Amino acid sequence: MNTIAIIDYGMSNLSSVVKAVKYVAPNDNVIVTANSDEINDADKIIFPGQGAAKKCMQSIYDQNLDQAIKKSSKEKPFLGICMGMQVLMDYSDENKGTNCLGIIQGKVKKFKKNINTRIKIPHMGWNKIIIKKDHPVWHKIENESYFYFVHSYFTNPVEKSSVIGETNYGHIFSSVIAKDNIVAIQGHPEKSSSIGLQFLKNFIRN
Repeated sequence: MNTIAIIDYGMSNLSSVVKAVKYVAPNDNVIVTANSDEINDADKIIFPGQGAAKKCMQSIYDQNLDQAIKKSSKEKPFLGICMGMQVLMDYSDENKGTNCLGIIQGKVKKFKKNINTRIKIPHMGWNKIIIKKDHPVWHKIENESYFYFVHSYFTNPVEKSSVIGETNYGHIFSSVIAKDNIVAIQGHPEKSSSIGLQFLKNFIRN
């Protein structure tokens, strides 16, 4: 039995994440924690988040979680979801500029409206993820499957080879990345019906 730690740094409604993870991993020990020792001892990490980048980073530092997050992202399977993806980057344009965790090289940029696209911000609702590279998280998930999104900013990683999924919203952006132990998704698998549950199951089982 593995222990799956869902990091609670006070910036996410975790109920749907917890429910989804317990559903796909009924034989594992699923804990919700802001305790660095529990995070370090866990076998797998899920790092969700929502809200503004500056407040998220402040909450992470206030609870002294930055080092535990960095350590676990290097040592064990680590899944970032939504803001939990964005703050892995070096820097976000949100809140007039916010330094993030710097675990993955790259920046977070805001969607921009223009005459040609006329997109609504935030990007909210169902959209396709285009699979760019084979990866275990895509097991039993078809290309261009729909996931649920809610966000105004998107990641732009330096290493394009880390992008395993893309989504078109006014322009193509990186919606799923994978690097070493880390998988991160801009969408919400816990709110993406059976496809999202399969994504979570694939992460946990590999």
